[in-house]
This record gives sequence, structure tokens and C-alpha cells, in this order.
Amino acid sequence: MTVRRVVTGTDGAGKSVFVSDGVVPHSHEFQTMPGQAQIRVWFTPGVPSSVTPEAEPTDNHGPVVPGPGGASFVIVRYAPESVVMSPDFDPTAAGQELATYAPDLAEVFEPDGMHRTRSVDYGVVLEGEVWLELDDGAQVRLMPGDTVVQLATRHAWRNKTQAPATVAFVLTGASA
Repeated sequence: MTVRRVVTGTDGAGKSVFVSDGVVPHSHEFQTMPGQAQIRVWFTPGVPSSVTPEAEPTDNHGPVVPGPGGASFVIVRYAPESVVMSPDFDPTAAGQELATYAPDLAEVFEPDGMHRTRSVDYGVVLEGEVWLELDDGAQVRLMPGDTVVQLATRHAWRNKTQAPATVAFVLTGASA
């Protein structure tokens, strides 16, 4: 999965300029979960600055969830649930791959996919259908164009279809 990213900034004279225009440099297609992928569009670890960063701010092996005041723009493609229900699925290998490409998320994931991050997340479904599940098993089906605001709640994402579902998220770092 590839996504174009255009970044703007300000030059030394205070004029707005295009800083970069190209494919997002950090994405990962999960080998242990065919159809699962993540694209790290941009990462701001703490309070944002209007100064153009000297180096690429995203990292395929670093945190996904930003610190207080920070933001993370991630696009996730969810594999169909049938992938993890397959007899060929290796949960240990999948957990190791997640720990490599999203270490902070791996730390909070439970075996059933439930998790809670210290962030307020804004999401929009781009493609497919995905179900958002909460603590008590309550679920809501989300379709393309549907949005969600997640206030640091314990949840899981379920793709009950036979096709991948893609969701764009902006995570904002929350304090305890």
C-alpha cells in the first residue's frame, strides 16, 4: 500500500514552500497477517512546531502513539478477521512482528486485540467495513466516510468481511 505525502513549510524569507512531495517513506505490509498494513504518514512526538524538521520525523520501528501534545498520522489497513482465525495463523510470530513495527502498541495489545492507548484518536474509514468493539462487547459497524472520535477508551477493531478495510487515524497524545 503506497500513499503520496506532500509536506509544506516556510523558507528563510517566511514564504510558504513545498518541502517534499512523494511516497510516504515508512510503511509496512505485515507478513504474518496477509492484508494488514500500516503507513506512518507523519509523527510529532510532543508539542508541534512550525519549523520544518531537519530529518524525517517518521520511523517504521518507533512509537505510533505520541507524547502529550504530540500527534501521529497513521493509515491502517485491517486484514479480514478470517486471517487470524485461520489454522495457519501464528499469534506468536504476529506479536513479534507487531513489536518490531509498532512497539508501543504491542505493549498494550491483549491476546483478543483489545487495547487502550494514552491518546485521543480521530479516525475516518476510507475503504471497506470495520467494527469498533468496546469493553462490554458492544460493537458499531463503520463504513466508508464514517468517522470515530476515540477518547482513550479500551477497544478493538474487527474486520468481519473477506476484504481488507482501511482507516486513517490522527492520534493526539493525552496526559495521564
